[in-house]
Amino acid sequence: MNQFLDIHPEVAEAIASGKPVVALESTIISHGMPWPQNAETAKKVEQIIRDNGAIPATIAIIDGRLKAGLSNDEIDTLAKAGLSVTKCSRRDLPFVVAQKQHGATTVAATMIIASMAGIRVFATGGIGGVHRGAQQTFDISADLQELAKTNVAVVCAGAKSILDLALTREYLETQGVPVLGYKTDALPAFYTRESDQTVDYNMASAKDIAQFISAKWHMQLHGGTVIANPIPEEFAMDKKAIDSAINQALAEMEEQGVGGKESTPFLLARVAELTGGNSLASNIQLVFNNARLAAEIATAL
Repeated sequence: MNQFLDIHPEVAEAIASGKPVVALESTIISHGMPWPQNAETAKKVEQIIRDNGAIPATIAIIDGRLKAGLSNDEIDTLAKAGLSVTKCSRRDLPFVVAQKQHGATTVAATMIIASMAGIRVFATGGIGGVHRGAQQTFDISADLQELAKTNVAVVCAGAKSILDLALTREYLETQGVPVLGYKTDALPAFYTRESDQTVDYNMASAKDIAQFISAKWHMQLHGGTVIANPIPEEFAMDKKAIDSAINQALAEMEEQGVGGKESTPFLLARVAELTGGNSLASNIQLVFNNARLAAEIATAL
């Protein structure tokens, strides 16, 4: 047991008795949307996981303690603090723990803490990746490195469509990270069900995905697996509309000199404004959809 880690009693009991557990990130709580919608959404995602037979474990840092599983009060604490909470990737964890601060976990940090706790399945919105223009900026999300080395399967709606999807796929291939499509041959692009990129394998069921993951780890092939789950048809956005909003947001980001860890929150917020809130509504629905599939995979695993 890691000396800095607290596992919620319900989560600890589930892990000890072999019940399915699904990890959830917390950046979407503090940086994804305003209070009280953020807390309501976080609790709804947890309930969806319960409704589908698994135990939710929202991951965060509270007062310098790594948390695998939050109480409702702790979710509210993060939600009310909002953007003042440090957004944590791998590099940020030692600082936030040492300074006894609150931290909201990205995909990478969530994977790290979930792995410490013995949780193997994680549901999120979309993974980070290689940013557009990375040939000049070298702006590549730490999520990709984490996927290369940490044994946690990540259910997502593909990579965020603000990214360079072709370079993201190349990076994952180089690192040996499998990209599985749930009933799809195409890599979903977050707000849309398809992109011009493909997945490695089209998987027909949660059971098939669980068997793949189990075989991978039993062969000591370390690292995660990306499970790309397309946004439900009724909540998908028009590709032209979302591409137009993304291109405008990217231009504004460059004009304003926004970069690093601030780039993704800036782009997602600006795209939400430009689409009249439609992209945020789609974002919430795809997270709900990923939570359902993650619970099914955790149960099968």
